[in-house]
Amino acid sequence: MATISIAHAGGARYIVTVEEGGGSTTHEVNVWPSDVERYAPDASPEALLRASFEFLLARESKDSILPRFELPVIERYFPEYPRVIPSMVADE
Repeated sequence: MATISIAHAGGARYIVTVEEGGGSTTHEVNVWPSDVERYAPDASPEALLRASFEFLLARESKDSILPRFELPVIERYFPEYPRVIPSMVADE
């Protein structure tokens, strides 16, 4: 099971570290208020990010996750993201 750490780096920028299998990766992700409103309006940006990384890790390795991206990019690769992520955030 991966350990996901999230640090707010100011503004919309968050640094996400994923530790798993003796290694770690670091990702810079922009999460705008409009992203939170769209995907999980009752959640914090951190809760949405944590659920989003759980979503990604269920589908690809930590090393396959882009090192820098805007949160909505996820649905370009995984069209089911907007449909699935609200329930994943609610389960947090």
